[in-house]
Order: sequence, then structure tokens, then C-alpha cells
Amino acid sequence: MIQNIYIIEEKDDLMKKIKNKFKSDHSFKFKDIKTIDVESEIKAIPDLIVINEDHIGIDIESLCKNIRSDEDNSITPIIVISSNSDNEHVLSILKNSIEYCIPKPIDEDLFYYIIKNITRLLYVNRRVSPLTGLPGNVQIQTELKKRLLKKKAFEVLYFDLDNFKAYNDVYGFLKGDEIIKLTARVITRNVHENMDSNVFVGHIGGDDFVAILDNKVDYESICQNIVAEFDIEVLKYFNDEDVERGYLEVQNRKGDLEQFSLTSVSIGVVVADEKRFANTLEIGEVGAQVKHLAKTTMGSSYAIDRRKEE
Repeated sequence: MIQNIYIIEEKDDLMKKIKNKFKSDHSFKFKDIKTIDVESEIKAIPDLIVINEDHIGIDIESLCKNIRSDEDNSITPIIVISSNSDNEHVLSILKNSIEYCIPKPIDEDLFYYIIKNITRLLYVNRRVSPLTGLPGNVQIQTELKKRLLKKKAFEVLYFDLDNFKAYNDVYGFLKGDEIIKLTARVITRNVHENMDSNVFVGHIGGDDFVAILDNKVDYESICQNIVAEFDIEVLKYFNDEDVERGYLEVQNRKGDLEQFSLTSVSIGVVVADEKRFANTLEIGEVGAQVKHLAKTTMGSSYAIDRRKEE
């Protein structure tokens, strides 16, 4: 995945040094930002921000506070480069939740690995589910916002397992985790089958997943393939008796046995035309509605919301 790094400065001397150091590393993309454009530019939610304090022309603390006050960039790492190495000044910067304050002159090798390691930690600690290895809520929201900013059509697929609580009640949470990991594999394998497309798969949490697809991708075929593959593979996680019977028996609080169908997957598809949605909340609300519609069908199924902007 490409890491987008913004360099805030009025002169591009730092930009030249950084780009030269990373010239053979194509997983990073750098953009030079002028101070006057910071507020509008950071709406694209960069992966890392570097500020050249000597060349911004405004108070560094005010600038950092403004960036941190932006909800979408509340956890975006910030590095400040400064020729002012006074301990009190450095502490005043770090107190504003700034990750690093690096003195000039810059050791380019040191700076290179600081950037590499910060972005690696972001990926590991904030963007990845420890169970499935998939990006979590922070990156899911970021990806949706980036798609909205592009003002191009895309599709969002919301996944949820049916009768999963009943499965956990009978087989235990460790076995349930195995079905979660199966679900992640099935979704990822089918969504990423078309390598030419810009697609994304995330783990919202629990048994909820999301996939974001380019408009050119055949999302209906992907849903059909996921449903078919999941229904075959999930049977391996049930004993023969339950498979033959076709349902689980779970004792409720009153001591009565209740019957639940074997675990299945429901998919709600939201077709996001260029101007249909103003924010990610609206997408999520429609996604919840259409996923609920899919869950009204017995067994694995999918439902599609193709409504256009009025």
C-alpha cells in the first residue's frame, strides 16, 4: 500500500532531500504543502505529516494544534524538523502530541528509518486486526473518505455472519475465531482476485467485515462466489451430526432447546454513485439497512441497494 506523506514548508529544500532519499522506495509518495493550504490539503488524510519549522512562517504550536483538532487527523503522526534544539522548545512541541522533533542538520539515514518505522507501526498497531490481519476501523473510515473525495462511483460490501452467537454457544469462542478467520480468507480471496482493480477489504470487528470496490468490478459475481465458497467451507467447522441435521440446538435461559440454522453469511451491497453520499455515516446507514434485508433470507445471501441520487 502506498504511504502518502505531506511535507509542510514554504521552501522545498527538505522536500528535495526526502524525495532523494526515498527515490528507490516506491511505496512512499510525497507532497509539498504550503502553510496557507494546510487546512484544505489534510482533508485527504495523509499517512504522515512532516513540518519544516524553519520554513513555515507561523507559530509551530498553533499549526500542530490545528492539525490535531481535525478529527480525521487526530492520530496522523507528525514529525517536526527544527534548527531550534532548545530543550524547552522541543518539549513544548512534543506536549502537543507530536511524535518526533528532530534537530537540524538532519541525519538523512536516521530520518529515513524514522519514517519507515513510524509507518510500519501504524500499519501493524492501528490498521490491522490481530485476528484476521485485515485493516481495522481507522483505515476503513479513511478509505471510504478517500473514495468520497475522488467523487467517483464505487461499491461497498458489508458482511455479517448469521447465527454466529449460537455457534459460539455450542462450539466455544476459539472455534468461533476460526470461522472469523475463514470468513476473512474467503472475502479477501474473492475480492482480490482481480489484481488490476483498486479494492480494499477491512475487518470492522467481531463477525463484521467490509469490502470497497472500484465501479468497474463485477460486485454481484463476487457476492455469488463468496456465498458459494463460504457455504462449502464453513461445514468443516461443524460436527457430522449438526451438518446432517442442518441446524444447531441451543438451550435458552429457560432451559428450553432452540433451533438455529447453521452459520451463514449475509452481504449488503451499497452502490455509491458520484454524488449520492455526503459522508461515511450515510453510507454506513444504508449499508446496515441493506444488510438487514439480506439477513431476512434464510441461509447465505446478498442484497443490493442500487438507488440513485435524487
